[in-house]
Amino acid sequence: MSQTSRSRAAVILAAGKGTRMKSSLPKVMHPVGGRPMVDWSVDLARKAGCAKIVVVCQPSQGLLIEHVASLSGDIQVAFQDPPMGTGHAVRCAADALAGFQGDLVVLYGDSPLVPTDAIEELFASLEEGATVGVLGFDTRDPGLYGRLITSGHGELEAIVEAREATPEQLLVTLCNSGVMAAGADDMFRLLEKVTNDNAKGEYYLTDLVGLARGEGKRCQAVRCGEEDLIGCDSKADLAEAEAIFQARRRREALDGGVTLIAPDTVFFAYDTVIEPDVVIEPNVVFGPGVTVRSGAQIRAFSHLEGAQVGQFASVGPFARLRPGAVLDQAAFVGNFVEVKNVHMAEGAKASHLSYLGDGEIGAGANIGAGTIFCNYDGFFKYRTTIGDGAFIGSNSALVAPVTVGEGAIVGSGSVVTKDVAAGALAVARGRQVEREGWATAFREKMTAKKAETKRG
Repeated sequence: MSQTSRSRAAVILAAGKGTRMKSSLPKVMHPVGGRPMVDWSVDLARKAGCAKIVVVCQPSQGLLIEHVASLSGDIQVAFQDPPMGTGHAVRCAADALAGFQGDLVVLYGDSPLVPTDAIEELFASLEEGATVGVLGFDTRDPGLYGRLITSGHGELEAIVEAREATPEQLLVTLCNSGVMAAGADDMFRLLEKVTNDNAKGEYYLTDLVGLARGEGKRCQAVRCGEEDLIGCDSKADLAEAEAIFQARRRREALDGGVTLIAPDTVFFAYDTVIEPDVVIEPNVVFGPGVTVRSGAQIRAFSHLEGAQVGQFASVGPFARLRPGAVLDQAAFVGNFVEVKNVHMAEGAKASHLSYLGDGEIGAGANIGAGTIFCNYDGFFKYRTTIGDGAFIGSNSALVAPVTVGEGAIVGSGSVVTKDVAAGALAVARGRQVEREGWATAFREKMTAKKAETKRG
């Protein structure tokens, strides 16, 4: 936001029941790109410089209310009960914005892909003299969308609902998104004049354009891409929005120097950071909170969330990095290895079939196949520390809290319950016992018994 701009605020409409979602989860809490849709709208408002944000909910949406309260920053909740249209929803935010002097934008909690540039254009239209700015999109199939009727230079003359449009107006392809901006004083003043004299008995935000025009004020239409303005009322809409988001992130990754062997099989989160010269094989999923540094390789069928992967490190195939996993430069996590809240230092390796939870693995240490960090006693979590250059033999269980010192070796099949000194060998398993001829005698005995059973 420029220094000459007026103060900005946002009202995010999120009180819709979302019955078409067929879910107990509030509609705007369904995720796109790994975060709830309402968070996308909150983030959009922040990026557009909105100092105040009000989310309009229903009192029954406890999960949504708790989630909004958990978000950082100046976010307030206003209640709409019962719901009586979009105009009524915005009016419900009036008390939360009492005394605010500046420009106000109305966003929707189920529209996760609206770009910041479009909101900046809306605010710019107000600074250039418009009383109301409306975000619209062109589409080949306008269907039942309301039409934005414009004159030269995008001046908005009216919003006409499809059912009330003339045949000529139905040919208009510029449609209403519902996103609207106006000075806060103008918006709430005009909302006082909105009536519910319509088939649904609701108060419509779109009436503000006609009311402003009736006062001789100018209104402005701002164009945006159709995909940017997708609203998600159903699981099918949600899947479409996810597909749009993923396609964009894949293109961004490719344009940024990332190698995607099979782009359509790789899935990103909203905050995934992948540096140039990373190679990502097919069927990889990135949950929230992942950073992968240049030169790393993420091999096929791996799942990463809340993890940091250093330069030239290798993950997978079939690996899982959970929150708190940190791989330093050239660390190696192989197939069927799960890492959770463990820092693997430079060159550390866990090549296959291991669970590593809560601990530290020193530089150059080697973790053998089948190793388990036994980090949980049913009540609390404990840490395992492996020193630089240590070697953990295959099929070992390290019962935390435990430390294996620098350069130490743990023999295969050991259950380690005590600290191992640096440079020492620890073997913690039963002594091997051999009984000569026992196996031969056992087979002969059992073979005879089986034959006797069959004769009987």
